[in-house]
Amino acid sequence: MSRNPRFDFASEVPGLETLGRVHFIAIGGAGMSAVARIMLARGVDVSGSDAKDSAVLQSLRALGAHVVVGHDAANVRDVDTVVISSAIPESNVELTAAREAGCLVLHRSQGLAATMQDSRPAAVAGANGKTTTTSMLTVALQGAGLDPSFASGGELTGQGTNAAWADGDVFVVEADESDGSFLVYRPEVAIVTNVQPDHLDFYGTFDEVEKAYAEFAASLRPGGLLVACADDAGSARLAARVAASGTRVVTYGFDAAADLRLSEHHTDAEGIGTTTTFALRGGSRETLHLATPGAHNALNAAAAYLAATEGFGADPVRVLDGLAGFDGARRRFEVRGEVRGVTVVDDYAHNPGKVAAVVSTAAEIARRRGGRLHVAFQPHLYSRTRDFADGFANGLAPADTVVLLDVYGAREQPMEGITSEVIAAPLRELSGKRDVTVGGTFESIALRLAEVATDGDLVLTVGAGDVTELATHVLSALGER
Repeated sequence: MSRNPRFDFASEVPGLETLGRVHFIAIGGAGMSAVARIMLARGVDVSGSDAKDSAVLQSLRALGAHVVVGHDAANVRDVDTVVISSAIPESNVELTAAREAGCLVLHRSQGLAATMQDSRPAAVAGANGKTTTTSMLTVALQGAGLDPSFASGGELTGQGTNAAWADGDVFVVEADESDGSFLVYRPEVAIVTNVQPDHLDFYGTFDEVEKAYAEFAASLRPGGLLVACADDAGSARLAARVAASGTRVVTYGFDAAADLRLSEHHTDAEGIGTTTTFALRGGSRETLHLATPGAHNALNAAAAYLAATEGFGADPVRVLDGLAGFDGARRRFEVRGEVRGVTVVDDYAHNPGKVAAVVSTAAEIARRRGGRLHVAFQPHLYSRTRDFADGFANGLAPADTVVLLDVYGAREQPMEGITSEVIAAPLRELSGKRDVTVGGTFESIALRLAEVATDGDLVLTVGAGDVTELATHVLSALGER
């Protein structure tokens, strides 16, 4: 069933050769630019528009796209297909003109699926860890010589792009559950990292979220494989239901019941690299080395390992070597710099589970270095702030200093009574801290963080909005201190 009233994600995806000239509205977004890159690589005539110029737009122009700044009905003249995301309103002048002209209008996921029709898709879904797991699976398959195409929500640090078309027959895609569009890909291998109550502004209830993941698993191709995390209750329930239906399922986790069980997880002296032992049920023990921190990343790597080896038959030793060389994805615990012994890290975490994972990992690293952790968190969406205030407070509690930026509304309008204070209040009560502040400009927040941070400390900027810009301000303030 298609849950999005604007798009039928259960319908057949048109062939790439039928799309003609394709125009992307808001082409500079992470998901949109990834699809545009793939289409350009496959020889499609691509144009696009966005509200402001950016490095992403410049890179797309260099690849051959005709990209303009500003939205205008004239931009879709002589266009055959228009690609949009769920964030583009029907009132957008270009979308209105395209519909009036009878253009085919596709969601970005449908546009991406059109490029994948001759491939063996691997789709990575879950409330947390999608981008990192997508990136890890990509480098694992590259290490094994399978040369996959990929489209991710974040740039692979070592490869300088979030999407690429390659010669291999496997296509790795990050599958977004937020608007139901993950139902479109019909994967041969699906990974579900976790099933948690997120995007309730779209689904309404957690029960509807779980139903959507069940539909995602049911969209597997005949003979396909589901890779699911045994440590997450929602994912484990999904795995049990799917296995009972006769679909092949393998699970991973620290849980004793997992098919691939992780154990003996150790962090190196600097707190960044990790070593984890794991064993597939009935198989030999293997050692996984990662340059990225946290037990959650060991889980992400285990999912990638299973998808590569059990799903696509990749050589296990070469997969492990590929994972060992993974150096991260942009805005996923991305070290932005170090000044006067203070390390500044930026992360995209924006729901309670992600925030808890990144803050606990950062706190462990800071403690190992004999320092403290200072976090600047920007809540994303008023509805998410309202629904999960206590969860955010719990996730932020390990930090020594917390600065809460104003809520980044994105597609939502302000809600009465919903500000960052709804997180600050339970956080102060929970932790007993007095070092929790709310609001301020980037400049004032950067100065505050620079004042409290000392040699050995870690400053973490967190959120899905424009908080990523704060890291530069913090580094500058530390340099001028």
